[in-house]
Amino acid sequence: MLLDHLNWRVKTRWHARVVRGVIDTPPMIPRDDGVILFSMIGTQVVLPYLVAVKSFAVALGRGRVVIVDDGTLTDADRALLAHHLGQPRIIPIASVDTGPCPRGGTWERLLTILDLRRDDYVIQLDSDTVTFGDVPEVAAAIDAGRSFMLRGEESATLMPMSDFPATLAPEVGPRVHIQHAIEMRMDAIALPGVARPLYARGCSGFAGFAPSRGGRALAEAFSLQAQAMLGPRWAEWGTEQVTSNVVIANSGDPLLLPYGRYLNFWGEALPADRRFVHFVGTCRFDGRVYLDATNNAIRALSAA
Repeated sequence: MLLDHLNWRVKTRWHARVVRGVIDTPPMIPRDDGVILFSMIGTQVVLPYLVAVKSFAVALGRGRVVIVDDGTLTDADRALLAHHLGQPRIIPIASVDTGPCPRGGTWERLLTILDLRRDDYVIQLDSDTVTFGDVPEVAAAIDAGRSFMLRGEESATLMPMSDFPATLAPEVGPRVHIQHAIEMRMDAIALPGVARPLYARGCSGFAGFAPSRGGRALAEAFSLQAQAMLGPRWAEWGTEQVTSNVVIANSGDPLLLPYGRYLNFWGEALPADRRFVHFVGTCRFDGRVYLDATNNAIRALSAA
């Protein structure tokens, strides 16, 4: 355990040195084309975020940037973001009204997305992601007005919400994870205006929200029912991700991205045709895959 901790610290410092190379890459040229590249970030992830958003922007060839500041961005961070991303709009987290939904746990991120997508296609991507190549499925989803979801695991599929609890194995232990707790009760959820609610277990680290005038209504309705079932636990980390999955699953012909190209990194070898990888925190520094991906992305940005 101690060796694992030391290994994590060494690789974290190594990555911090490597990622500084993004500072010398050419600025992104924003496009006012109806696509928003959206993230919530803080001062600790500014440089990895620049790798994430710039590698994705080059691959997609569309979009302008909007950011929610988690409250920690400094003046120097803002100047760096302005230079590299073409003066992006930065929204203070304290200005986001969450209404009947929880505060924290990235709820401000989701609710801001649902406000922004009234007029634009909004793509949410985390700072611990790297784009490896062209993303034609994402471009096609934008053109078709379809929302998309990064599968939480390869087996994830879209199904009626009422059927989802039967697919879950029971969790053991004194405290069931909040995501599992609400997913086990999906059959008791009713969504206004949706005759046959759907669900898929996705990852909100990368998600596309097609333009919609529906605003926050679906998310708020789901959140209120979940809170009535689970009480104060509904404010825990993970509830926003479930709600994001619900919104996308019921958006009309949503796309679940092919997992061989768009995936979460769990410490295993990456597929040969990977296009987009989310380097999940628990496995991020297994081997040197994230380090190499960051370094290669910076080299590609420098050559662009």
